Amino acid sequence: MNAKIIFLAAASLLDATLLCAGNKPDTADPWQVPATVSRLLEEGHYTRWKLGPEMSARILETYLEDLDYNKAFLTQDDVNRLSAQYGVNIGERVLVGDLGQAKAIYEVFKARVEERIAKVHRLLGKDYNFTSNRFVDLDRRKKRWPANVDESDSLWADRIEGELLQEKLNQLATADSAPKVVARRYDGLLKGVEDRKEEDIDEIFLNAVAESYDPHSEYMGRSNLESFEISMRLSLIGIGAELHSEDGYAKIQRLVPGGPAARSGKISAGDRIVAVAQGEHPFVDVRDVNLDKVVELIRGKKGTVVRLQMLPAGAADPFKQRLVALVRDTVKLTDEEAKAEIIDRVLPGGGVRRLGWISLPLFYQDPARFGTGKSTSRDVAALLNRLNKEKIQGLIVDLRSNGGGSLDEVVKMSGLFIDQGPVVQVKDGNGSIDVLRDREGKALYTGPMIVLVDKLSASASEIFAAAMQDYGRALIVGDSSTFGKGTVQTVLELGRLMPSVGSSSTAGALKLTVQKFYRVAGGSTQLRGVISDIKLPSITDNIEYGESALNYPLAYDEIKSVPIDLAGNRKALFTNELRQRSAARVRHDPQLQDIAKDVQQLNARLKNNRLSLNESVRRAEMIKDAKGREREEAERSNAERADRSKIYELTLADVSKPKLPLLERTNPTAKLPLRSDNPVDAALGESEEGNLGESSPEKKEALSILSDLIDFSSSSRAVGR
Repeated sequence: MNAKIIFLAAASLLDATLLCAGNKPDTADPWQVPATVSRLLEEGHYTRWKLGPEMSARILETYLEDLDYNKAFLTQDDVNRLSAQYGVNIGERVLVGDLGQAKAIYEVFKARVEERIAKVHRLLGKDYNFTSNRFVDLDRRKKRWPANVDESDSLWADRIEGELLQEKLNQLATADSAPKVVARRYDGLLKGVEDRKEEDIDEIFLNAVAESYDPHSEYMGRSNLESFEISMRLSLIGIGAELHSEDGYAKIQRLVPGGPAARSGKISAGDRIVAVAQGEHPFVDVRDVNLDKVVELIRGKKGTVVRLQMLPAGAADPFKQRLVALVRDTVKLTDEEAKAEIIDRVLPGGGVRRLGWISLPLFYQDPARFGTGKSTSRDVAALLNRLNKEKIQGLIVDLRSNGGGSLDEVVKMSGLFIDQGPVVQVKDGNGSIDVLRDREGKALYTGPMIVLVDKLSASASEIFAAAMQDYGRALIVGDSSTFGKGTVQTVLELGRLMPSVGSSSTAGALKLTVQKFYRVAGGSTQLRGVISDIKLPSITDNIEYGESALNYPLAYDEIKSVPIDLAGNRKALFTNELRQRSAARVRHDPQLQDIAKDVQQLNARLKNNRLSLNESVRRAEMIKDAKGREREEAERSNAERADRSKIYELTLADVSKPKLPLLERTNPTAKLPLRSDNPVDAALGESEEGNLGESSPEKKEALSILSDLIDFSSSSRAVGR
């Protein structure tokens, strides 16, 4: 049915993308949406849990933590009072569509924010010498609530001192004073809290209700539903720009290639939007306006005109504004499509080995009603056909940071690498088990293969990796394990289930966990993930990532295995030999050893969870960090110069072209992270290196493992093993 999309995903791709508004939908009665959401959870969720006192306590806890995620504004005294008042029956109230308690709780939270920001301004007027031996917590999410206002005051005194010190140390500081920068930050936070409308509060609360069942059930309002649909079909109607909120402005974060904004040549990353107008209508000032509201003003129907008043990046004079008129159009999100590379790798003896690399950010699938036809399996098949024509000798499928996607697509894609057979088992809340199979009958690629994963490879990525591992079809290489999300969600558009609303999307949608999936070998990936055959040093391989770090994950369990045809699919993988060779290279590779040291430092920082408020100590840490970075940059540059391989880019637009473009060498050091300007986020912010480009040490080691696999496979065939 059109109202339902079966998918697996850890997170959506876009958090603020300009979407198509379409016609203004009818509005649902206020009680209908919460009543429908709660009934669907009770009757349709995998667990079938009832919204009684136990779930009410969960809902309240989740709602408070969603509002005050760092436990900065509320106190334990507040939590105790709210629990006594609402913690037993809040679930029963939402069943009848009553969100009055949620709004009352929000009013308490808003009052605490207003009180705290007033105190922050007084703290900003003090003089600080930054010579104390005190520390500030980096992350309070897993800490207890401050007991009372006095303890909260003490924590905030340290927090503000830490933020002022961070601004003083910030090498990218603006001309504004540190107190002014911090004040503006908290004034913006306060405005965001005060400007939330009733529907915004409803969405936060209903999402907390869904999250109380498991981490991946979610209520999506109209805007978030549109973002999800965009991420699955990889296209949108808009101006082709991604925005983020900064200093009261909606700021251009990135231009989508080929979109109206990029084609105009008049908008650049870093530009700030001052006002928005529809066609020839008057401008609406959007400074200090919630980002979602700015997006709503900018989006619209294909072919219509939106006018923007822009403050160009770097402009200090607010009168030097630029007026840009754009015609909304279809924008293809090609950056999220499957893409490939052909790597001609120079061997130690001077020969060249041709290797393939497919990068897949998401298992996308266009919902039938949109008709754009996007399909992961079809796109990967097109890339494989070209790679086969290019006579690659081995292949790496890179699923790092792939959060999941379509269940149907991962089954079809698995069939590109095996000759028929079961791919995954799914079990519903009633215990019924369905085995999903590839029925195509012939693998498209049969050569040596590696699946590259990390702790952010989740859900559908784990199904693919597990199937390749269970069939003995590929080596799994990367972090110690994948994310550990073994659940299946369906997306139910509430408007289609509520007759008085019809098919409108104003009611939003419920992403509902309805099944768990299991490997063909019988084990679940839930909590445990897929264990890598060969582990590489990785900054994401820590306790902060993974299903087990989330609230209320479902339990691990096992079911019976299903028979599979190993004879027609299994390849000799030489796991022990390859693991030993890789370990030897890692021990002698300075870049990989740097990553291993970074992981140790990050884990120590996470365990310690505090940051010094002493300027001398912090400056010494910065000098040490800078020297370490200089050494790492030198090592990366040396590795880049020593690498004589050629890399050809293969996009879906190029699969039929006779000649592929040769990728230019990039400077990997340019992608290293900057120090966070917030002491609470500093440790985690500094560690997120992300993708380091084609010369990353992780990528080179994966290619070395693949090259070894090819050698062993060739030797095995030669001796008839």
